[in-house]
Amino acid sequence: STDGTVESSFYYDDNNKKQYACGAVPNNNSGSYLTMLSADGLMFGIINIVGNFGTVFVDQSYWQSAIAARPESAAKGYLLGGICWFAIPFSLATSLGLASTALMLPISSSEAGNGLVPPAVADHLLGEAGSALILIMLFMAIVSTGSAESIAVSSLVAYDIYREYINPEATGAKILWVSRVVIVLFGIFMGLFSIALNAMGLNLGWVYLFMGVVIGSAVIPLWNMMTWSKASGTGAVIAAWSGLVLALIGWLVGAKIQGESVTVATLGTNEVMLSGNLIAIFSSGIIHYIYSKFIDPQDYDFSTLNENIHLVEQDLSGLGEQQQDRKVLRHAKRWIARRGYLLTFVKIIVWPILSIPAGVFTKPFFAFWVLLSIAWGFGAAITISILPLFESQDEIGKVCSGMLNYILCKKVEETYAEEEPAAPAKTLEEEEPVPQAAKALEEDEHTLVSQAV
Repeated sequence: STDGTVESSFYYDDNNKKQYACGAVPNNNSGSYLTMLSADGLMFGIINIVGNFGTVFVDQSYWQSAIAARPESAAKGYLLGGICWFAIPFSLATSLGLASTALMLPISSSEAGNGLVPPAVADHLLGEAGSALILIMLFMAIVSTGSAESIAVSSLVAYDIYREYINPEATGAKILWVSRVVIVLFGIFMGLFSIALNAMGLNLGWVYLFMGVVIGSAVIPLWNMMTWSKASGTGAVIAAWSGLVLALIGWLVGAKIQGESVTVATLGTNEVMLSGNLIAIFSSGIIHYIYSKFIDPQDYDFSTLNENIHLVEQDLSGLGEQQQDRKVLRHAKRWIARRGYLLTFVKIIVWPILSIPAGVFTKPFFAFWVLLSIAWGFGAAITISILPLFESQDEIGKVCSGMLNYILCKKVEETYAEEEPAAPAKTLEEEEPVPQAAKALEEDEHTLVSQAV
């Protein structure tokens, strides 16, 4: 820079072409930061998709949340949650990510890999207030994620291991005690494990890319087990472990071929991580299909699934006729599948394709991009802040009223609605009108499709 400003932070190469002072981006169109034509960006996108597929399918916390919610609430909630979540990579990357480069902040590659770009930009722009805001955001994200994972792991150990194989007659109190012990042990283990990863020099970015290599092999076998009556349970286990082994082999071999030696740096390149992720997800799918089709074909009747679910204390409160009606469940499945596929198609295919003709973003195009990211971010913030309060206004009103009556020493007898009694599930063969819950899903169709688009 000739005058210490960002605007003059460029240099001219041997061909007298203006270049960025911080260096052009390799494999990007014209070396620009403002383009969707990026080879590394494409590889990272594929790795991200495989890894997050694995996260959703393998993470028990997602399953527990979906199972605990009512069908119509789960369908709309997960779709709306996915739309709101997209503001995190989209809005934060557009604002804080590009700002770190535009402001020429002294952030090293290792610091960027450790996720320190957002706090550095926030501190530079807002001072201590920015640091405090980032700290609050991280605290809320880590606490919510950590608590969900702790409950998920404790549930798996308590129900699927302890109650299934160690003490089949365990009571609810005993299972609760085991869950609490597991939560403490899991928390200690994760703390020590994170320290070990940091000591080995594996930063947050490296671990994120590696995630799909480890868990991607379970995606297609789990999908098949949920949707394909011919899927073999034994084949799913074999496919998941075989896919993991093949992925690790391909990952290590790729690092050796590309970097001539196996190190943390060579194992962490986009090309090597991409090979491991793709081998994990596709090899396990092929293995499971072959095993289920030719070695151990099954003919599972999904209508018998409920018969194999054994509750601890047979507590069916909240599971009324509507929540067990197969027509409601089938309608909710169709509702979320159509919109889920549409949203996936728009985000993964349509959006990048529409951005390709722009090449290097012009100033008006980038202004539109920034405007869209701001609108998406504020829309998500308003939705997740206001919508829960609106939906829970009756319960919040009762709590506030009860607190006020207690403070004023008023005794008010209020009758609350009883839990909806449990009722046997309807069969698909019973010809009855579609329940009100299914109609409600249908009525919300245009609203959420417009939000998705």
